[in-house]
Amino acid sequence: MKLYCIGIGPGGAEQMTLRAVRALEKCDCVAGYGLYLDLIAELIEGKERIQTGMTKEVDRCTAARDAARAGRTVAVVSSGDAGVYGMAGLLLEVCGDDPAIEVEVIPGVTAACAGGAALGAPLTGDFACVSLSDLLTPWEVIEKRLRGAAAGDFCIALYNPGSKTRAGHLRRACDILLETLPPETVCGLARSVGRAGESHTLTTLGVLRDTAADMLTTVFIGNSRTRVVNGRMVTPRGYRGV
Repeated sequence: MKLYCIGIGPGGAEQMTLRAVRALEKCDCVAGYGLYLDLIAELIEGKERIQTGMTKEVDRCTAARDAARAGRTVAVVSSGDAGVYGMAGLLLEVCGDDPAIEVEVIPGVTAACAGGAALGAPLTGDFACVSLSDLLTPWEVIEKRLRGAAAGDFCIALYNPGSKTRAGHLRRACDILLETLPPETVCGLARSVGRAGESHTLTTLGVLRDTAADMLTTVFIGNSRTRVVNGRMVTPRGYRGV
């Protein structure tokens, strides 16, 4: 029994790896959040859909597992990379008691990479990814991670910076970072990268705390070396002669 967990990248087919496309071609059933299935609609035409909404991830993985047990070749898709805030871990847990199911995890372009490329090159050195969603992680843990990343002078990519129920999370995160980082720290926002309405903006940490951001946005906080070069956000690696 074969079950794929596929990262589809930030947008449509042109944002996917060839390995991911080839795996989808082998499947007759695809499970995912409705928006993500719509993004790859041309690649899964004629295939059965297992579609669930947000917060129904366990149901989605269970249904995909059961379809694989019934002899289907199934893919569970995640936006970005399946192993970065995606479905890979959960799917492996759900299938953990059934060694007959072979789960193959296929990586994709995560938001930190896609958004970073849109802004320039903010992550060329060591960096940390932190999700501001406290649905599965207590806010106290998120605060600890933010303080640790700031103390270590990491560039930081913030996932899930805001939603209707978490409108103040980005401001709270910025206030924590401002305990250590100066307000003029270079920052950037990348929204809907690879999709219709893509946008990206440069700002500073002091201004960022009063900036609105939603679930389609990835926020980038520079380190002490990050600067703006010809309108692009760049973190130099330290090459000599530049």
